Parts: sequence; C-alpha cells; structure tokens
Amino acid sequence: MLEHGAAPPAGAGDPGPPSPGGLGTRLMRRKPVERLVAEGGKGQGGELRRSMGMWQLTMISIGATLGTGIFVVLGNAVPDAGPAVILSFVLAGITALFSALSYAELAGSIPVSGSSYSYAYATLGELIAWVCGWCLILEYGVSVAAVAVGWGQYLNELLDGVFGFTIPDALSQPPGDGGIFNLPALVVVLLAMVFLLGGAKESARANTIMVVVKIVALLLFCGVALQGVRSGNYANFMPMGMTGVSAAGATLFFSYIGFDAASTAGEEAKNPQRDMPRAIMLSLVIVTTLYCLVAAIAVGAMPWQKFQGSEAALAGIMKSVTGQSFWAVLLALGAVVAIASVVLTVLYGQTRILFAMSRDGLVPKVFSKVHPKSGAPRANTVIVSLFCGVLAAAVPLGQLADATSIGTLFAFALVNVAVIVLRRTRPDMPRSFRTPLSPLFPIIGFLLCLGMMASLDVVTWVVFGVWMVVGLVVYFGYGLRRSRLATAEK
Repeated sequence: MLEHGAAPPAGAGDPGPPSPGGLGTRLMRRKPVERLVAEGGKGQGGELRRSMGMWQLTMISIGATLGTGIFVVLGNAVPDAGPAVILSFVLAGITALFSALSYAELAGSIPVSGSSYSYAYATLGELIAWVCGWCLILEYGVSVAAVAVGWGQYLNELLDGVFGFTIPDALSQPPGDGGIFNLPALVVVLLAMVFLLGGAKESARANTIMVVVKIVALLLFCGVALQGVRSGNYANFMPMGMTGVSAAGATLFFSYIGFDAASTAGEEAKNPQRDMPRAIMLSLVIVTTLYCLVAAIAVGAMPWQKFQGSEAALAGIMKSVTGQSFWAVLLALGAVVAIASVVLTVLYGQTRILFAMSRDGLVPKVFSKVHPKSGAPRANTVIVSLFCGVLAAAVPLGQLADATSIGTLFAFALVNVAVIVLRRTRPDMPRSFRTPLSPLFPIIGFLLCLGMMASLDVVTWVVFGVWMVVGLVVYFGYGLRRSRLATAEK
C-alpha cells in the first residue's frame, strides 16, 4: 500500500497520469490504481470506517434493486409478453449479468467508493471518468426522487387499507400533478438521511432489516397467490412471440438497476477484494430468482389479459384469490418498506460517489468532509438529501425520471470497456474475480447496453444530451483546473 498522496512505485505497470501537455493530454490523464486504493477511506477531517461484510454488501445491492420494479412492473410488462413475461425476466437478468460480471472484476481489483467513476478514472482518463460520474449523479439523484414519489403512493394505499383515509392530493402530489407539495416523498428521503448520518454500519443494519421484510412480503405473496394458480392461464404462453418477450425484457431490464450499489461501498467493506464481487453476483442471483418466481405465480393466478397496466397487480391478485383486503394491506406494507429501502441504499450510493469525486478535486471539498465520530460524510449527506427531497416534493419528474435509465446504461457500457482496457494495461494485476471469456463477455455487455440505449425515446435522449452539456460546462469551468492530478502537475 502507498502512503496517502504518494506516487506509484516505479515499474508498477501503470503509466499513471501523463505529463503536462496540451488540453487533450490533460483530459486523458489517468489516476493509477495504486493511488486510488491508497487514498481509500480518506476524506477531509476523517476516514470512512470499514464495517461491512459480504452479507451487508449483498443487502445493499438487493436493497437498491428490489423495490418498485417487482411491485409495479408486472402491470406494464405482462400485456407485452403474456405469461412469457417469466422469460422476459430471465432475458433481462442475463442482459444485466454481462455488466455485473465486469462490475465484479473491477470491484475486486479497485475496491474504492466511486464505483464506475473510479474504474473509468483508472482506465479511460479524467474526462471519461467525469462523464461517467455525471451520469451516476443523474442515475442515483433523480432515481431517489422518483422512487420517493412512488413511496407516497404506496403509503396512501396502506393508510387507506388500515385507517380508511389517505393524505390529500395537495400534500401528496407535486405541483402539476394535482398537488402543492409531496410531503411523503420529502419525509422518506429525510428518514433515509437520518439513518445515513448515523454511519455506514447503522445504515447497513437498517437496510438489512428492510430487505428481509420485503423478501418476506414477496414470499408471502407467492404462498397466498399459489392457491389461485390455474394451469389454463399458462395455455397461450407466448401470445406475442419473441417480439413481445424482447419488448417486455427491455422494460424489465430497469428492474435490475441497482445491483451495482455494493461497488459504492468499497471503502467501508472489511474485505472488499473478496466480498464485493461475491455480493454483486449473489444479489443478482437472488433478485432474478425472486422476480421469476413472483412473475410465474402472478400470471398463473390471474389471466394475463386482466393485468392491463395495473400498478397494483400483486395486491389485486391477493385480494381476488382470498376475497379479503387483509393480504393486500400486508403487501402494501411490504411495498412501503421495500421502496424506503431503495431510497436509503441509492441515497447512500450517491453520497459515496460524490465523496470520491470530491476527493479527486472534481467537485467541491465539502462533499469529502468526514465526521470523525460517525465516520460518515455528514455535509455531503445533508446536501444530497435536501436536494433529492425537495426535487421529489416540488418538481413533477416526468421524462426526467426516464433519463436515469440512459445514464445508468452509459455507465454500465463504460465499465465493460474499462475491464478490457485494464486487462490490456495491467494484465498481471491481482484480481479476486475474473470475468469469464474476456473480452467476449464485456463486449457483449457493452453492445447490449448500447442496444438498450437505442430503444429509448427521443425525449429521453434530449434530456440526456442537455444533462451532458451542463456536466461538460461544470467540468471545464471547475473540475479541469481543480483536479488533484492537475494540481500535482504544477
């Protein structure tokens, strides 16, 4: 290990940042892997604490992934694929798997908090790393707000089932959607903030409890709905053919976004080289299994033609099978907990990515200040939470929320490229996990991400383009000159 801020040893095999030169040279400067690892955990005024094992890391990835997807997505995907939506979940899972393999290799090789931002910094250069980090800010920040809005809707369903009343639209919808201020959305973000301010260990414990609750809720659905399964509902298994299966698979892919959350915890894991690759792969297997099981029972318990885009399909199935609203209320409770867990883990990932970018000098230093007692980046957490909470409460997200998908896919694509580059530039570097059949699998992962991006609508691309332009203005106006690599060159 290197001392903080030291240069890599001679002959380390990594050319490191290029010497001062033209603009093109500065944009391509890379941060050596050894330096990334040596600086791990170090912030302004304190250090992050290594307190998480493989179980906690796995729960972080499951917490960030398993949420609105399974509770909402069936109503949107079943009409496209029919009972073959089960195959659509498998197809989407396989698509995610290729990128997950690349994430697993890099997480074990470069165990730091920045996720794909840090991986790109070590392999593709500073400008690409900034673009990747900017995409992650879009992915994590806006998705926190979008998920928080969904939490308010499920909370109203729970309150209606238990107490017979709901929060008025004026206080549960943002302006433009029939309300004045979405109070529940702000509340769930602030609750997540309180947990995060307590430190990574306390946040991981709370997330683990919530993940267990939502897994139990889904297994409860399976147990109850199984009584209503009829073989005839599977008879016309693939009514839209493979075209329908593929279309539903493209929609369902976004139910897998979040498996990379464990890679943002690299500097708070006890044994990141061993545990992070395992956590990423294990979480993907668990989530895919649950998705397929729930989908198989759901389409068996209710004819696929009756889904018709219902956002509460699972609750409706339980009510129709049992004839009682009690089970639907329990499922609504599970959905409330599930979405709260997503808010917590995604908000955690956002703060750690900004922490890494701040330490590198690309965003203000306030984001890398660590509280010495809790070991948490408190100022970072408060700023990000307030921003996301107000965004969720006061702004109709609309197409902006869809932009999280394109930002995520772009980051995934870069990770697949980074694996190939690091294999060529650092072939002898120790790796606790190796992507099989490289470079074939990373290339497949890259092409699949591009294909998914191409399937998104024009409005999403316009929003993404505007976001990228803003990001480049910020980088050239601030990050390019304040980068720690830039100051080291002077």
